[in-house]
Amino acid sequence: MILGKFDPQKKQRFAILDEKGKIIAPEYEPKIDEKTLLKMYRTMKLARIADIRALQYQRQGRMLTFAPVQGQEAAQIGTMAALDKNDWISPAFREHAAMLYHNVPLENIYLYWFGNERGSRVPDDVNVLPVNIPIGSQYGHASGLAYASKVLKNNKQIAVTYIGDGGTSHGEFYEGLNFAATYDSPMIGIIQNNQWAISTPRRKATKAETLAQKAVAVGVPGIQVDGNDVLAMYAVVKEAAERARKGEGPTLIEAFTYRLGPHTTSDDPTIYRKNEEVEEWKKKDPLIRFKVYMESKGLWDDAKEAKLDEELEAYVKTTFEKVEKEGPIVTIDEVFDHTFATLTDELKEQKEYLKQIAKETAGK
Repeated sequence: MILGKFDPQKKQRFAILDEKGKIIAPEYEPKIDEKTLLKMYRTMKLARIADIRALQYQRQGRMLTFAPVQGQEAAQIGTMAALDKNDWISPAFREHAAMLYHNVPLENIYLYWFGNERGSRVPDDVNVLPVNIPIGSQYGHASGLAYASKVLKNNKQIAVTYIGDGGTSHGEFYEGLNFAATYDSPMIGIIQNNQWAISTPRRKATKAETLAQKAVAVGVPGIQVDGNDVLAMYAVVKEAAERARKGEGPTLIEAFTYRLGPHTTSDDPTIYRKNEEVEEWKKKDPLIRFKVYMESKGLWDDAKEAKLDEELEAYVKTTFEKVEKEGPIVTIDEVFDHTFATLTDELKEQKEYLKQIAKETAGK
């Protein structure tokens, strides 16, 4: 058992790997099969490469505003690897890595940030909600999914959701978590404490010693984890999932990590944080740490790394070229038709109004 051994009200941070990829808590090392480990590493690499390229595409004027995930891959991949295919993700706007692991095609992710509504329409067998931009709303969505799972006895499906450190000061974070706690719903809340809420540092966002201790107020377990340690994230989420499936309710997990890039492509982090800070965190890169672990298991080497890089670079390039050919939003219909299964009368009226305006404008 991990939960309960690390006090969320103190700075007791759970970790299995140190910053150099060495096992420091062998008693907690999870038993992950080779196939899963390789998928975890491959998806972390794909997320990193796709992220770097998206930032470049945006700077070239070929993509709209984008929210990079660089540095936070372990917090997301460790989470999703510990869950089942039928579990749900209620994402915010920086969960590309988690979505990729949960089988959302990269094409969908790129389409969304390209301005094409089809990006939010994932395959029918993929349980991922559309990207959520309003801060905190995803916790309400996740608690609703989790409650529905409990009421419908839907194969004990879990709903996992993510939020940043700054987002934990928003009302909907507390409301969603409290609702799930009250009904012992199968939900896992991940706080990605990447140290900066845009330009507001963590130390100015709250006086709480940790963000994990916010679980205490609603009566659920909370724990702070080294968010750059993919094994630690996996182990804690695995335990939280077992609790949830047994009807013991939600768990709140603070992933202590770092945003290496800007908040979004509209942000310039050099204005508010020092480059020395970024360089220090680069030494804690989750990909480097996991690579060392994989090498120690005899599962990885430089030749495999070079081959994977080449494969993923080609895949990302081909995927984005396809997205560019498809273009942005196709029709006004699609802006509305992917919002609800059945449009309300008000939305039908709005859609027809916009179509009429578009028709009149095109005729001028």
